[in-house]
This record gives sequence, C-alpha cells and structure tokens, in this order.
Amino acid sequence: MTYSHLDPAMQNRVSWNAGKTVGTKRPLTQKQIWAIRFFLDREERLRDRALFDLAIDSKLRGCDLVRLKIGDLVAGSEVRDRAMIIQRKTGRPVQFEITADARSSLATWLLRRGGTIDDFVFPSRIYSGQPMSTRQYARLVDEWVTAVGLRREDYGTHSMRRTKAAMIYRTTGNLRAVQILLGHSKIENTVRYLGVDVEDALVLAERIEI
Repeated sequence: MTYSHLDPAMQNRVSWNAGKTVGTKRPLTQKQIWAIRFFLDREERLRDRALFDLAIDSKLRGCDLVRLKIGDLVAGSEVRDRAMIIQRKTGRPVQFEITADARSSLATWLLRRGGTIDDFVFPSRIYSGQPMSTRQYARLVDEWVTAVGLRREDYGTHSMRRTKAAMIYRTTGNLRAVQILLGHSKIENTVRYLGVDVEDALVLAERIEI
C-alpha cells in the first residue's frame, strides 16, 4: 500500500533510512591504507593482508574477488604482475595489475595456504572446496576499518573497489581509463560510481592553462 506524502497518515511516519548512512561508501585514503596494513601485519593476519592488498589493486567486486583461484594469480612459482578474469555480473573480461606489495603478501599467504591452481585463493572456513563468502568478506572489511578508528557505516567492500580507482581519477582525470579498469560498460556508470560532480570538473579544468 502506498501513500501520498500529503496524506495525514504520512505526517508522523518515520523514513525507513532515518538515522542510517546510505549511499556510496567512501574510498580509503593513502594514510588509511597504511594504517590498515600496519594493523594486519601487527596481528599477523596473513590471509587478511593478502586479501586487503588484492582488493585494492584488483578493484574487483566482492563476488569476483572471493572466487579468484590460485591459477588466476600464479604462473609457475611466481605471482603474476597482471591478471584477467571474467566478471560474474557483466560477463565481460577485466584486467588488473598486482603491484609489488600485493605480490609479496599473496606469496606469503599462498605459501602458508598451499593448494593447487584449481583451489580458491581465499577458501571458506566452513565448506570444503568453496570460496570465502561475500558476507564473510564484508565482515572482515568492517573489522579492518573499525580497527583503525573509522566508522563502519561509512566504509564497505565497495570502498575497497573504489579506492584505487578514485586515486587514479584524482591524479589523471582520465575517466576512460578508470572505466576500463573497473570493467564498466558505460562511462556514465563510472561517473556515478566515482561520484564525479561539477566541482570535480571545474578543478580539472582549472589545472589547464591555455
């Protein structure tokens, strides 16, 4: 049943999202990335450090990140510099880089984890042969951000996906490059995802002198 906002019944009705933080989750800053890495290293959470580094580098959705297999990331005995997967949501391929920090933490985790190229990089603790669930990944992100003093309401798994993309956009202003890296089919999706607005456009324009 729906009401008009002018109906008497709606005058004292509380909105479903009253008091809740909704909308796009914030990307992390470089300082926050360092803080989370320090926390994970101090607590000797090898899996989580590898998961965090890979989440930032890959810019993948949670559903794709948790289903990565060892063979997607490893060639021979080395972690790849670049990898490619088919996105579950769109069915489109997307490539991503694996930087030195991520390669190091992944190599350390995989040495401890063991397994074959057909095994998931981040396995479920409950179901044998299955990947970590996206719900578990979300819980871990909550732990990471609250451990360094951030509000869990402001950050989530999409923060991991947006972080490096936002940094690339701020540094270069190249929306097309970010679109490719995120695997978006339309640049309009990238604009909405990054939260690009008129102020961003003006700042970029002010950098150019003719």
